[in-house]
Amino acid sequence: MLHLKSETGPRWFAQVDSNLDDILIDHAHCEKKAAGTALNLMFAYVEDLELCREMTEIVGEELEHFHMVVDLLARRGVKFRRLKPSSYGRKLNDLVRTGEPHKAVDRLLVAGLIEARSCERFQKLAEHVDDKELAEFYQSLFESEARHHTTYTRLAKHFAPEAEVLARLEELYDAEAAIMEEGEELPRMHS
Repeated sequence: MLHLKSETGPRWFAQVDSNLDDILIDHAHCEKKAAGTALNLMFAYVEDLELCREMTEIVGEELEHFHMVVDLLARRGVKFRRLKPSSYGRKLNDLVRTGEPHKAVDRLLVAGLIEARSCERFQKLAEHVDDKELAEFYQSLFESEARHHTTYTRLAKHFAPEAEVLARLEELYDAEAAIMEEGEELPRMHS
């Protein structure tokens, strides 16, 4: 379903094991950014009523997830704070073409790719941690992240023929895998 071209490897699990608090804090920031992305898409493509309705649903879910992560941090005595973000999202957004409708297609596909990687990371995290509360929490987020990925990909087809969208998605999957291969030293949800 997710069609990612790479799987999370041992480097990230080592970051999780030695910096779980930072991973959790970064996750809260990611949920906030995901809500902002959906809201920005709604403003950018206001004439597409289906897109606007779908984005309002995603904004609500992402903000709910943000609150859930912040509450989880509070229960664990971890203070929510600013963190330097990973460069993952910026690198993907740098691939967005200029000029419509290509820009709309790419913005939606990049948002969907980020959701797909989050979905994969949540599943891996749920399987990796010994903490039952945390494992159940991350397993509970899997379905909505997968649905968001599917929604973004479907909506991209509003702006270009399906074959063109799927071809571009393959290109972006390859680029995303290369970005993940580079990795980052900072322990982040997408490092």
